[in-house]
Amino acid sequence: MKKVITTSLLFAALGSTQAQLSPAITSWLQNTTQTGTYYTSGNSTAQSNGILVNCQTVQYSTNFAYVSTQGVPAYPTGPFMDGNPSNATAQNAIFKFPLSPTQNTGTPTATSGGNIGVFINGVALFDYRDGVSWNTTTNALCGGPGNPSCPMGTTMAWNRDAVLAERSGFDCSKGHPAMGNYHHHQNPSAFDLDMTVLSTVCNLYDADGLYVINSSQHSPLLGFAYDGFPIYGAYGYANTNGTGGITRIKSGYQLRNITARTHHADGTDVADGPVVSTTYPLGYFREDYEFVSNASQDYLDEHNGRFCITPEYPNGTYAYFLTVDANHNSFYPYAVGPTYYGTYANRKVTSITESTTTYVPAVSITEAEFNGLDINVFPNPASDLVAVQIGSLVTENVRISLFDLTGRQIQQTQISAGQTIAFFDTQTLYAGTYVLQITSGKHNTTRKIVIEKN
Repeated sequence: MKKVITTSLLFAALGSTQAQLSPAITSWLQNTTQTGTYYTSGNSTAQSNGILVNCQTVQYSTNFAYVSTQGVPAYPTGPFMDGNPSNATAQNAIFKFPLSPTQNTGTPTATSGGNIGVFINGVALFDYRDGVSWNTTTNALCGGPGNPSCPMGTTMAWNRDAVLAERSGFDCSKGHPAMGNYHHHQNPSAFDLDMTVLSTVCNLYDADGLYVINSSQHSPLLGFAYDGFPIYGAYGYANTNGTGGITRIKSGYQLRNITARTHHADGTDVADGPVVSTTYPLGYFREDYEFVSNASQDYLDEHNGRFCITPEYPNGTYAYFLTVDANHNSFYPYAVGPTYYGTYANRKVTSITESTTTYVPAVSITEAEFNGLDINVFPNPASDLVAVQIGSLVTENVRISLFDLTGRQIQQTQISAGQTIAFFDTQTLYAGTYVLQITSGKHNTTRKIVIEKN
């Protein structure tokens, strides 16, 4: 039986002896050939942006991993239907993550606007905010596009939640750019895969996301926060010692029972914000939430994390989780926050100033990893379009070939690492039975599909 993990054991597992095995080195999706695509409003055909997707190199020393990336995902970005004129642009970034992150035993560091972490595809993670606050002097919003600037030097008591307020400006993958820096504030899984769909943007512009939420599997490791600790998806082991089956890992925050915004959750009397209304609904501001400690191990602490065993850390680690509700809709604080658990540093650097080793990923996924791919083909039977979706995280390009029953290849496409879905246009095919061959490395499997014509 596994013993309950103590703090000392957890951090012993993250010592310097792990360097070549550290998930902070091996988890990044690397690419040096494929470039990204994007949609513009009114055009449902994705265009090339000519920018390399995912991460380009990973180097490591005794204490740090260095990740070079343009910050652009393999899945299509855009359009941004709120008038955002920006598109994802190359960031030419290097991020420096510690191999042995440490707890901050002093006053927790608050998250801030801009990057607070990086996903394994090199895309930025932002916290809950969008730079808009409530100006209690003018009783109006300030900051951000279309609003007057907030007063210099003034602490804003009510800060807007981007996930609720900017939903109309997110693409299908729940991301958008800030002056070219494409980022997610939340779980990077497509809107149309949620149990309750909150945006119609996926109806017009086919896109996917970094991964698919799978309630039957422990979520993959999806990124690292700026304190160096890992970030997982929405599902994990029910108990922190790795037992109890798979369950949704829940936020410890809840909406406050208020109709007037006069005090913070800790009782601090602050300048009044707008009353709760249809214009400013509960949850519109970060201060509309309060933390409630829960003894159940599947609830997270005030940093949105917990000590636990994960597949990548069998001896345990502190880990954040991308929290969603029962309908898989994003739930505050979404990833990290409002404070870090560990010791924060700005992980973006301009150069590497120490001797490093370049990490070369494994040539191919294992047979067990391939067999674990949750491959879904739909609709079946089909008429005009067939979709092939992998229900988790794709870490290696998956080639998909369509054959007729004579063995003649008709079409071929791929699901790239960091994507989840591919499509076949079957409008010109004759009615009948066809075979899909799904291949990754030296492993392959097949699925039969039926094409029907009216």
